Amino acid sequence: MIYQTETLGRTVLSTLTADFRIIFERDPAARNWLEVISCYPGLQAILFHRFSHWLYHIGLPLIPRLISQLSRFLTGIEIHPGAQIGKGVFIDHGMGVVIGETAIIGDYGLIYQGVTLGGTGKESGKRHPTLGENVVVGAGAKVLGNLQIGNNVRIGAGSVVLRDVPSDCTVVGVPGRVVYRSGVKVDPLEHGSLPDSEANVIRSLLDRIETLEQEMQNLQRQQNWTDSVVSASDQGEKSPQCRLEDREIQEFLHGTGI
Repeated sequence: MIYQTETLGRTVLSTLTADFRIIFERDPAARNWLEVISCYPGLQAILFHRFSHWLYHIGLPLIPRLISQLSRFLTGIEIHPGAQIGKGVFIDHGMGVVIGETAIIGDYGLIYQGVTLGGTGKESGKRHPTLGENVVVGAGAKVLGNLQIGNNVRIGAGSVVLRDVPSDCTVVGVPGRVVYRSGVKVDPLEHGSLPDSEANVIRSLLDRIETLEQEMQNLQRQQNWTDSVVSASDQGEKSPQCRLEDREIQEFLHGTGI
């Protein structure tokens, strides 16, 4: 019995130490331990949750939920006492984060503000997502349902994930699309390097359209159409409407208005 108590104590201490240290590793604004303890709601919410989860695990009624609601009031982060959170999980800023009852978060996850790990409908049993180790969930992202999110996955800000995601992938868009990054090591804090799958597809379609237009021009020359069409094709003249459309396309591909 004494051995089990000592083992449990070492495990708890190791977990709390990892929760504290990960903040200094991932947040350059963290300067000293007093500032982190007093001014980081993500750490405070995790500490509240670890206590409420222990009470929930031993079957104590009502009190765990009251603690989670108190934590929500103080930090803006709502974590159900039944959720399982690994060590070294960092909730950065955290306002508006919601983590459901059956959600599981692996070790060293990184969660930004506005994230929802929620369910769909009123199904019973396991109804919230399971996140592997070293998963990054960007600001405002939603992961809904009993999904399996693999290790080292990055979910882009604002994405809505509705399907399982294999390990070592990046998910972007609504609904979330998987983009593989095999062989490329990416810093979890480099959110600016997320790929734009929609722009890539549009660019591929534009390339195909340009190829077809070139083929059409070649056919027009071969068939010796009217002089006006031939001269416009040879000189590369385009109407103002076409030039306007080209400019709008280029602005979209470079992120204007997004």
